[in-house]
Amino acid sequence: MAMTTASLRHAIGRNLAALETEAEHLTSLDGQIGDGDLGITLLKAFRELDRIKDTLPEDIGAALMQCAGAVSRVSSSSFGTLLATCLMTVAKQTKGHTSAPWSDVPDFLEKSVNAMMLRGKANLGDKTVMDAVIAASKSAAGGDDPAELLAAAKAGVDAAMVEFRDKPNRIGRARIFAERTVGMDDPGMVAFKVMVDAL
Repeated sequence: MAMTTASLRHAIGRNLAALETEAEHLTSLDGQIGDGDLGITLLKAFRELDRIKDTLPEDIGAALMQCAGAVSRVSSSSFGTLLATCLMTVAKQTKGHTSAPWSDVPDFLEKSVNAMMLRGKANLGDKTVMDAVIAASKSAAGGDDPAELLAAAKAGVDAAMVEFRDKPNRIGRARIFAERTVGMDDPGMVAFKVMVDAL
């Protein structure tokens, strides 16, 4: 068993179901220290992905590139841009293949973080979604069973949430509220946790 376009369709459906429930909470959380559009952004993105998922090609790289285009069309916010960046990064790694080993997922996550840092001008340790994604990558590294990889990724995200909760945000609009963000979860990290937990 490997990651395929069918896996992608499954993930889109699971994430949309979770976001239909969690979007309002994410927007409220983001509204305290950001633009207040995070939940709306993700809901729009995954509703569009759900709309096109049955038309995606079996070439997983091509499918991911179409997903990136769809996210860019409907979600112009910073988080939408980062999500599209991740999808494009993995698309380049899987172009021309109908499947990818699950053991490659941690590497996909790490490459996505590198691409997000270039796009978002942020660094690890700034208390952003990137800290949660790299924690998932490191925690899941070396595994090849999808259930075990997912469990390890969830554990990594949970640990990152605890590690960063009492640190200030250092980038973006949230940096203005730096000391007020101590004791708060970063909205982007929470959003990534929602998406990983949905799988």
